[in-house]
Amino acid sequence: MCRGLLIFCLANWAISGAEIEIKAQEKSTFPDGFLFGVATSAYQIEGSQNAKGAGETVWDRYRETDPQLFHNSSLGDRSFCDSVNKWRDDVNLLSDLGVSFYRFSIAWSRILPDGLANNVNQEGVKYYNSLIDELIAKGIRPVVTMYHYDLPMVLQNLGGWTNPYMVYYFEDYARILFTHFGDRVKHWITMNAACPGYGDEDFPPFMKDPPVAKYFCVHVTLLAHAKAYHLYDNEFRLKQKGTVGITVDGRWYEPRGFQKVNREAAERTRDFQVGMFLHPIFHPDGNYPARVMERIEKTNKQEGYMRSKLPQFSSEEVAYVQGTYDFLGLNLYTTYLVEDFNRSTEKPSYDKDLGVKISQDEKWSGSASHWLKVYPEGARKMLKWIKDTYDDFPIIISENGFSDRGELADVDRIKYLQGYLSAILEAVYEDSVDVEAYTVWSLFDNFEWVAGFSEKFGLYHVNFTDPSRKRTPKLSADWYKRVIKERRIVEVPV
Repeated sequence: MCRGLLIFCLANWAISGAEIEIKAQEKSTFPDGFLFGVATSAYQIEGSQNAKGAGETVWDRYRETDPQLFHNSSLGDRSFCDSVNKWRDDVNLLSDLGVSFYRFSIAWSRILPDGLANNVNQEGVKYYNSLIDELIAKGIRPVVTMYHYDLPMVLQNLGGWTNPYMVYYFEDYARILFTHFGDRVKHWITMNAACPGYGDEDFPPFMKDPPVAKYFCVHVTLLAHAKAYHLYDNEFRLKQKGTVGITVDGRWYEPRGFQKVNREAAERTRDFQVGMFLHPIFHPDGNYPARVMERIEKTNKQEGYMRSKLPQFSSEEVAYVQGTYDFLGLNLYTTYLVEDFNRSTEKPSYDKDLGVKISQDEKWSGSASHWLKVYPEGARKMLKWIKDTYDDFPIIISENGFSDRGELADVDRIKYLQGYLSAILEAVYEDSVDVEAYTVWSLFDNFEWVAGFSEKFGLYHVNFTDPSRKRTPKLSADWYKRVIKERRIVEVPV
């Protein structure tokens, strides 16, 4: 990444008004080599889950058996955006936007309908080959996420991400992807690492109990990521010359007030929510954050467990996971306020171990998602915290987006993106954070997980009642197109 714009003359203390204005303009301009893209995930846009040889996912199963857990998502057909058939149209939209790259995910169950590597679905391979070839023909880099929450149901039946053998199943899956697509895909994200649905009731598989589920998922996820990274390093990198990273959720956790106990609670929350994924990979010491291990050890004793709820890395595993990155993908959306909260009388849980109360400032602007409040300053703080805690390495903002009800004149989305882009550039220029790319979530309105179609994140509106799933550009699509073309944060349209 070119650093020419990051060098400022600190010796020039006398700056005129005109020079201040020029500096302000520079700080709204993106550095040379900075890349712009958009993102989607396979399950949310492709549709046709039962077509072209795809197998059942955990989402298919729970939407069928427990539709009351989803916001009207069990109604109507399930073709969603029908991107599995409209991929050429979608690539044309990407080309018109002028993006440098497209971050999309591959559906594990469309490649391996049974989850395991003994049955490769050639129809699925053909679909992704066609999409990748079309992107490259249009000058758009494919950035591929191997796993984005849509686990094959046959693997969930074996325990999903609590099963240690998932490490090997994921390695097999990664080998097939590298083999079939790695000659053209040069940027791989192993997974969206977050473990939703393990330790909570917000996502399938809705595995709130036992309280170890979240910790098992984190542990197995990290080892699976490391397996895929080393596989690429040992067998594919020399010939394919690509990069491999992981994406984590970068929500910022701010203390509510200035009390020391709340500052400590916010630090603890960052370690639990973000550091558990980052520390083993990016910290020079490896392993989980000390605060996390100490806190869980304390609650283990109080609750009478014979062994830690958090699986322990062996010294060999610490070394194996440590350093398994070429870049970090960071999903930036929102900020939470944190207070210390005594949960000692509660039954064992991840929340009890964390011991905080989380909220948001009622003064922050809202969105169509109850959890997404607008606080751009949190994005800069998260980026600086990562740099200060884990040193310097390339970061791509792998998701950043705003939800509304699908209006075409989506000025609130533009204001949100504008504010977060400004905060990201402040992190680049003021804090010297190595942010190399930015990705809007999402290309178009889609199936928004348990929220169904009630929340819309797209730059393009999708008419879900139209059999052709017509795409219509919103005001934000035109705005982002200008940002990419002019390489600066442009004004909000009047």
